[in-house]
Amino acid sequence: MKVSVILPTLNAEKYLFKLIGMLQEQTVKPHEIIVVDSRSDDGTLLLAKRLGARVMSVERKEFDHGGTRNLAAQKATGDVLVYMTQDAVPQHERFIEEIIAPFADTKVAAVCGRQIARPESNVLERMTRDINYPELYIHKTLADLDRFGIKLFFFTNVCSAIRRDTFIQLGGFPAPIILNEDMMIAAKCITNGYAVVYNPRASVIHSHDYSLKKQFKRNFDIGVSMRMNEWIFQYARAEKEGGRLVKEQLGRLWKQGNWRWTPRWVGEAAAKYLGYRLGVSYKQLPVLIRRRFSMHPDFWSNYDKSQIVRDPVIFKAEAQSVTNH
Repeated sequence: MKVSVILPTLNAEKYLFKLIGMLQEQTVKPHEIIVVDSRSDDGTLLLAKRLGARVMSVERKEFDHGGTRNLAAQKATGDVLVYMTQDAVPQHERFIEEIIAPFADTKVAAVCGRQIARPESNVLERMTRDINYPELYIHKTLADLDRFGIKLFFFTNVCSAIRRDTFIQLGGFPAPIILNEDMMIAAKCITNGYAVVYNPRASVIHSHDYSLKKQFKRNFDIGVSMRMNEWIFQYARAEKEGGRLVKEQLGRLWKQGNWRWTPRWVGEAAAKYLGYRLGVSYKQLPVLIRRRFSMHPDFWSNYDKSQIVRDPVIFKAEAQSVTNH
């Protein structure tokens, strides 16, 4: 299998040397590394070129989590598309080997890996990564819906892989989309009869240190993306999974003697819930408020509420070709 690694970037100069260096040292070498940059202000483009990556650019205000990744996929020539983010680093040299290994099963369309928090991350962030990304290998199909609920579609583009032909056949990521493009492509795969795998051996180092304000904004965007793709609600609701996560966090805090983090836990739980509920109700909010509540205010500048493009036009001709073969 030829592997095309796709990296959306914005001011990523401080990350690229280590990230691309690790990718080039993999036991399975990338066929190509494609950097799709949103007009960085630093030396991202020059460094990416110097490190041997293919480089393309989009206007910063035109960046879209789904559409920009679709654009890069259109330029890719590999059999498998491996998506990563600029601030994630493979934990070991077998990352690509492990993330494509489940494709030995022809029914598997997509794979995501494990995120391990950075050592300097706070208690709650490390706990969230441990809960969401366990060491257990998981194979998921639509038959597992009762077992997993909305978690059936849990997927991460921080470290993911998808067969390019299946990606094209399914129309790529929904676009425009403010967030959760990874969850939606996993849902597309599963509801079309494919399997999706979580392989913890395909691990990367990645975590965030979000303030309460950023937690609110991120979850507002999650709510927006769910409402814009509300077909997913016919399978399960997200609130139940969110409640399970915060309860498990609290239990672990007290069990591990980290009770001093309880006030922060309360603040994060409230920020996430309020952000999500407002995001789900975004249609009732003026655009100015949506922009203030969002981590991606430029999205609302480009968003045409009269037409959500769910199946990108750029894939339609090639999708027909794949289907015919």
